[in-house]
Amino acid sequence: MNPNVPESTKIWQFCVIFPECQIGENCNICSHCLIENDVKIGNNVTVKCGVQIWDGIELEDNVMVGSNVTFTNDMYPRSKNKNWTLLKTKVCKGATIGAGSTILPGITIGENAFIAAGSVVTKDVPAGELWMGNPARFYKKVEF
Repeated sequence: MNPNVPESTKIWQFCVIFPECQIGENCNICSHCLIENDVKIGNNVTVKCGVQIWDGIELEDNVMVGSNVTFTNDMYPRSKNKNWTLLKTKVCKGATIGAGSTILPGITIGENAFIAAGSVVTKDVPAGELWMGNPARFYKKVEF
């Protein structure tokens, strides 16, 4: 068992959890997920099936990540590039990212923001807004 994963957190089958990541209380990490070392996951976070959370990604408390969401951490990826630049991404408290969305690196998704399924997020999303599309754009304010 990973010492950085509390007993209240559930990790399902076929997951790869790197030893230096930080995962909070009462999280649910569904099957077929990968979480790298330089990752911070808050409390009460749900990560659905098929999500890879790369170095430099932070998910604050009460975040929901839908199935097959794609996070990225390198704006210009190349095979065997030793000089790549890590760009950090932050998903703030209570935000939801719909299934199949892609989040480009260096993005901040604001508190209680909502990303519709299948969206491609290319810039910061302010708190309390619903964004959708490719590229994702403001649709409306959301109330919770």
